[in-house]
Parts: sequence; C-alpha cells; structure tokens
Amino acid sequence: MSDPVVLMKTNKGDIKINIALKDAPITSQNFIDLVNKGFYNGLTFHRHEPGFCLQGGCPQGTGMGGSGKNIKLEIAPNLKHDKEGVIAMARANDPNSASSQFYFTLGNASFLDGNYAVFGRIADEDGLAVLKKLGKGDKMVDVSVQK
Repeated sequence: MSDPVVLMKTNKGDIKINIALKDAPITSQNFIDLVNKGFYNGLTFHRHEPGFCLQGGCPQGTGMGGSGKNIKLEIAPNLKHDKEGVIAMARANDPNSASSQFYFTLGNASFLDGNYAVFGRIADEDGLAVLKKLGKGDKMVDVSVQK
C-alpha cells in the first residue's frame, strides 16, 4: 500500500501533497482524519512569512485555534525541513500540542528539524508554483484524500 496523496484545492490553484504515513503515522493519520471530516474546507492561511513558511489549519483564522485534539510530537529522522514544499505540524510551546495547524516551508528551515513533526511534502512543481502564489488570507477551498 502506498502513502496517501492529499489534494488541496486553493483559491490560487491545486496542491498535491504526498503524505508520509509510513514514516510519521500519528501525525499523518491525524491530518488525514481531519481532511476526511472536511475540517480544512474553507479555512484560510493565517500566517505568511516570506522565505520561511505559510501556515493554516486554524478554524478561527487567528493561529489560536485547533481541532480540540492534541497529538504527541512525532519526529521521523528521515523527514526534514530541507527545502520548500515540506508540510509539518505547527504547535504551541508544548511539544505535544499539535492539533490541526500545519505549515508549508518556503525554503530550507533545517533549524526546525527535531522540534516539529514533518509528515509530507508537495508532490510536484505545479504544486510548488501554487504555494509561491499563496499568502495570508488565501483559502483552502476543498481538501480531500486522493488515494
């Protein structure tokens, strides 16, 4: 069985994300469960730091909200913040406080390795091109698991 692919339709285009279910099962399954519930549909990206990250997944659109369920920090040594298009879980100061918020890297962010749970990456150049167009206030129109 291959790892799942999530299709994130945004107001600026579509992004396919390869989810690392085998390497980061807790984090990946949490994300997939939220996708399957339609949790991300209609949410905005509330944080954009050029050259660093684009963050979304807050139901309040402020960066303060979550799904109501926290997951334990899961570090897979082979999953790194090594280039643009990596997806990882955002969290508060407590390492085990990740919930629904995630971020895409907009460049190498290796200083985050070992502290935040990476669970996939954008699948292709088309998705990376869409990522580069997105900013604060842009919307996830529909997010679904493809396989």
